[in-house]
Amino acid sequence: MLRLRNVDVYYGSVPALTRVSLHVRQGEIVALVGGNGAGKTTTLTAASGLLRPKSGQITFQDQDITRLAPDRIVDMGLSQVPEGRLVWKPLPVEDNLLLGAFTRRGQTREVADDLDQIYSMFPILAERRRLPAGALSGGEQQMLAIGRALMARPRMLLLDEPSMGLAPAVTKEIFARIVALRQERGLTVLLVEQNARMALTIADRGYVLETGRVILQGPAGELLENRDVQRAYLGRDAGGDER
Repeated sequence: MLRLRNVDVYYGSVPALTRVSLHVRQGEIVALVGGNGAGKTTTLTAASGLLRPKSGQITFQDQDITRLAPDRIVDMGLSQVPEGRLVWKPLPVEDNLLLGAFTRRGQTREVADDLDQIYSMFPILAERRRLPAGALSGGEQQMLAIGRALMARPRMLLLDEPSMGLAPAVTKEIFARIVALRQERGLTVLLVEQNARMALTIADRGYVLETGRVILQGPAGELLENRDVQRAYLGRDAGGDER
């Protein structure tokens, strides 16, 4: 569904991505892991149209989206859940969700049906629909951010650090929701996550980024067993012992 071919992205004169190539097949969960500053978020924001590559090509469902505006990309079925959630905190929960349907003008009945589905998926949001989003916990705001993206009826989600700042129990719940979205809705997911172990546990395949370059790729299970990945990202030494 999504393919990046030799994508270069710069912040001013500083390279952020260098010849990054990756692909995500329909129905897959693909994890993109790496340390801070590796280029993970830059990869997602380039795919969603928020950053323009200096060179290379990005295609979604075989259509070139390299130069498309973000709203056009959302309308095609590619939605991003940003790092840090970025909900509109003064607005009620329900208004935040409805803003996710901004490309669906004239679909009042369908939007209302989808809103009901989001509330069924995340009952806590239904209970707190009239509260300002800023009154929610971190985990509830993450559910809201995912729900907002789903209101666009995407075929694919770009998920950026969904576990950031969340307690382990809440992180497990969020990741269970991600798996359920794939199973129940057939959603394709490109997942950026510093919790490499959790990401690779639910993913089909993975890529490892380092200083803006893809240095490893393969089935998620193989990356979990890779000694270099274990040492750098999974908290294990070369002998396989926990640090």
